[in-house]
Amino acid sequence: MSSLLDFRSSVLRQVQGRPPFRRRPEEEAGGAGADAQGPPAAARKPGDGAEFFARVRVLLRKGEGRPRPPGPERPSLQVLLRSGSPAPAEPVDPDRGPGALTPEEVEMLYEEAVYTVIHRAGTMGPEQVDDEDALLAYLHQVFGTSPEEHAEAVERVRKAKAPTYALKVSVMRAKNLLAKDPNGFSDPYCMLGILPASGAPREPGEQKEQRFGFRKGSKRGGRDPLPAKCIQVTEVKSSTLNPVWEEHFLFEIEDVGTDQLHLDIWDHDDDVSLVEACRKLNEVIGLKGVGRYFKQIVKSARANGAAGPSEDHPDDFLGCLNLPVREVPVAGVDRWFKLEPRSSASRVQGDCHLVLKLITTQRATTMGQLGRSGFLSYQLLFGHLLQFEHRTQEPDTSSWRGDLSGPATTLLCLHGAQGNLSPLQLALLHWEVSSRHHQTCSLDYGYLLGLLGDLQAHWEEVASLPPEQEQSLANSFSAFSEFGLRLLRQLRDYFPATNSTAIHRLELLLRCLCKLQQFRPCSKSCPFETELNMDITAALKRGNSEWYDRLLNAKSPREQPGLQRLSGLIELADTIYEDLQSCHGVYASLFHSILQVDVFTLTFRQLERLVAEEARVLMEELHPNMTLEAATGLLELYLTLADTRCLWSSSPGRDGHSLALAGIHDLFLPAVKFWLQVLRDQAKWRLQGAVDVDTLEAVDTSSKHSSSAATASLCFSYIQELWTRLAWPDPPQAQALGTQLSQDTCEVVLFYTDLLRKKADARPAAVSEALCVVLNDMELVRKAAGQVLRGLAGPEGGLPRPLLSCSQALEEDLQREARTVTAHLTSKMVGDIRKYVQHVSLSPDSIHNDEAVAPLLKYLDEKLALFNASLAKENLSRVLEALWELLLQAILQALGSHQDASAAFYGRFHFTLEALVNFFHAEGQGLPLESLRDGSYKRLEEELRLHRCSTRECIEQFYLDKLKQHALEQHRFGRLSVRCYYEAAEQRLAVEVLRAADLPALDANGLSDPFVIVELGPPHLFPLVRSQRTQVKARTLQPVFDELFHFSVPAEACRRRAACALFTVMDHDWLSANDFAGEAALGLAAVSGVARSSVGGGARAVEPVTLHLRRPRAQVRSALRMLEGRPSKEAQEFVKRLKELEKSMEADA
Repeated sequence: MSSLLDFRSSVLRQVQGRPPFRRRPEEEAGGAGADAQGPPAAARKPGDGAEFFARVRVLLRKGEGRPRPPGPERPSLQVLLRSGSPAPAEPVDPDRGPGALTPEEVEMLYEEAVYTVIHRAGTMGPEQVDDEDALLAYLHQVFGTSPEEHAEAVERVRKAKAPTYALKVSVMRAKNLLAKDPNGFSDPYCMLGILPASGAPREPGEQKEQRFGFRKGSKRGGRDPLPAKCIQVTEVKSSTLNPVWEEHFLFEIEDVGTDQLHLDIWDHDDDVSLVEACRKLNEVIGLKGVGRYFKQIVKSARANGAAGPSEDHPDDFLGCLNLPVREVPVAGVDRWFKLEPRSSASRVQGDCHLVLKLITTQRATTMGQLGRSGFLSYQLLFGHLLQFEHRTQEPDTSSWRGDLSGPATTLLCLHGAQGNLSPLQLALLHWEVSSRHHQTCSLDYGYLLGLLGDLQAHWEEVASLPPEQEQSLANSFSAFSEFGLRLLRQLRDYFPATNSTAIHRLELLLRCLCKLQQFRPCSKSCPFETELNMDITAALKRGNSEWYDRLLNAKSPREQPGLQRLSGLIELADTIYEDLQSCHGVYASLFHSILQVDVFTLTFRQLERLVAEEARVLMEELHPNMTLEAATGLLELYLTLADTRCLWSSSPGRDGHSLALAGIHDLFLPAVKFWLQVLRDQAKWRLQGAVDVDTLEAVDTSSKHSSSAATASLCFSYIQELWTRLAWPDPPQAQALGTQLSQDTCEVVLFYTDLLRKKADARPAAVSEALCVVLNDMELVRKAAGQVLRGLAGPEGGLPRPLLSCSQALEEDLQREARTVTAHLTSKMVGDIRKYVQHVSLSPDSIHNDEAVAPLLKYLDEKLALFNASLAKENLSRVLEALWELLLQAILQALGSHQDASAAFYGRFHFTLEALVNFFHAEGQGLPLESLRDGSYKRLEEELRLHRCSTRECIEQFYLDKLKQHALEQHRFGRLSVRCYYEAAEQRLAVEVLRAADLPALDANGLSDPFVIVELGPPHLFPLVRSQRTQVKARTLQPVFDELFHFSVPAEACRRRAACALFTVMDHDWLSANDFAGEAALGLAAVSGVARSSVGGGARAVEPVTLHLRRPRAQVRSALRMLEGRPSKEAQEFVKRLKELEKSMEADA
């Protein structure tokens, strides 16, 4: 086959690869926006709509990012923190800190600090400073004394009496002891005391290891008695290897450098042992009594020892500990110690948990003599050091976390240990001093929160303080909560939502306040006046009111004129919206998660009520004299208030009916109606100006529309976005506004297309490029207007009846305009197309078909290249459809002018038709095959097929068309019941006409006089058969015939595909020609006896067949017309025989 059968349009294959015609309004505005597409600045005049739509654009841009009512496609509201700069400085009040010390108090505190350094005892930790000179130099720097004063204070302290030391010992528990009793357990108890310097180990030069104990050795053992300054004993814990004692003892220390703590653990075995004797030590006063009692204990041990295998005593040794006092850390120690044996022959195991702390009981300082050492002196010293460290390290920031230097930490550790301050007291002092210092010089809230956590943890362990210290704690809580509430009153000033640093500080402050609220131990001695969250709520409400009053007075004072107040109120509403947005996105989660305070609800209800009242007052003033400026301002104000209302509904479960803003839309309805009317007129003026300067040239190669269309599309996108923003809450009012806006939109669209058409018609000779641009402009505006109208339907999707009718009418008008322009565009090609089709028809049979079609396809490809470069995709398809129809009509016209052409002629046009189908389909990139092979194509293809058939084939096609028509015809011409069967013995076809029903009334009396003509066809299959007819049934539409007809025909002829029985129902008229009522055809190939043997039971066993009467369709007539053009005798006779029947069909209903 010729290569042209594979011809495809290179232009159409590029269609799908092009970018879409519709672009975002912002992109269009970038290339030919509202300002660039409309009249140039010099050509604009007041009222041309450009300024109006510029204001609309600003209004819409202000609403970008604001939340719409919640929906599945909208995420929850988020406010991004946009700044990590330092937080605003918080207010400080020197009067809220600790009072200034007098010179005498500073001198006493200095003496106390120097005394602490000089008489330090215990082992320093790795992070502590063990250099006395460095610590004294640090004190010299902190207190700012002169060298002489410093030297004098040090000398005075060195000459003073040294403090009295004591060792606090807490015997907590032991574990994994040896089992000494037969039951597999022991009954352990502890004996402990201080071994003085006289019981110190031998000199290092002695080789024998020295062991100590409270028991007297046997005479054979040769061990010396060990003196004890004080001996204490714990309770006996029966039947356990992991005893828990938690008993506390205090031992006086004579020499910190040489004294040792000795502890023995014994298994109690008899009724009278050292346990009872040692308990009496608590009743002895003085060292002489202690020595006397110790002798009695030793004697009792010896006596008891004679009864057992060991002469020492009846109790079993479980282990011991020897701890030098000098090795106790300054801050104390809390750990497990491994038990030691008395000798290398002893067998012990297990560990003992001890808590040790070295303290002073008498201090030769002025503050000690006045009773102010310990808690009060530590409070003053820590405050002094904290101020110095903050001032030295980070004087100008609020991020200091209280990290003290090594000397300061060492001093506080020494002083707290020597003053016998408990961990709870130390935590209290650190919180109280730091919280008061924070109110004079801001600290990091994370540091304060950590102090509160330490305080609460130690309280839960001990839960005991002197009343005056507990009251001091209560006062610090009250002062800090009052300070925090003052900050929360000015939340927006000190913790702006756009500053991440400030928000982090707010979170930590709220956690501090939450700790205060949860600090139950002080609820009796330091209760808040009310619940803390109630105080926070009151502070927030007061802060909201003060902030709104300042804002109102600054932006929209009531003494200003109405329009000036309106401008200020818009700014006020915008500020309130942004504030509520910050509250919803930032503050709400913090307050709710930490304090269970719904800050968004209380802030929203308070502010929306205030701004709603202000809006009502202003509306009453502006409503009587509405102007465009006032209506535009009121619309902008309403949009902001509506967005504010959406903030409330953005969280599920909130009811908006109780809001003050719930019914405020009624007040704005007149202004909105007025503004929408102005919108219609301004849109017309804007488009009028755009069309005036439009050159009907594409603004760029990708968009392919002119500047006025881009302006129109942008205007319609503004209208659509504005309606979405409006979101009118009252459904009946919204429907009325939407209907009016849709009508106005349609009016503006038609106004624009009319301007565009007039612009094109005004040209002397409209060129194809300009018409393509006009077509593209119409398509762009059609889409833009369609989006607007669909947007007016609301979120439920269905268009109300007024909107639907308006949308349908606009679509019909625009499609009609597009068809008109398309017809105008393609009409310029009619002459050329006819010329090239004529070239195909006149081509001699000697040339190939592809050569005959090539000029036509080349011409079409060149034209489509122009259209592809100038038309949008949708319009290109529309032009292709028009061109296709134009080509089909041209080919039909060419066929009609050549009735007696050769078969090669029709074959050439059949080749041309298929080549054009492939050309326009373009491998799926052009028109779909379904649309190409529909309509006129079917008629043309049928005619080409019939032209290639012989006369008898055409006649058979005539009858085949009648058989095909049976399944397609409607049932409005009645039904006919027949029975057909073939009698093989007689070689005849029996046709029984039974009855008809629901025939059409063809007489004036509303009835008919029907009869049926029965004939077999085609005639060349049954040449000797004549038609037969039934009797006439007068005045009826339901005739019953029951007549049997026989046709002597061979079965082979009946089996032919086109063989059929044709039933024609006529209405008999006496005075004029008979009327045609309908016809039906029955294929004979399927008749009983033709396709198969007759069913048993005879002819009556054959089921009747109901045929629906119909009128001949176009394809039947086309076959008839084809036969009319045939010069053969057989064709002419067939046509002549049917002429009379066709005349009766001219009155077809």
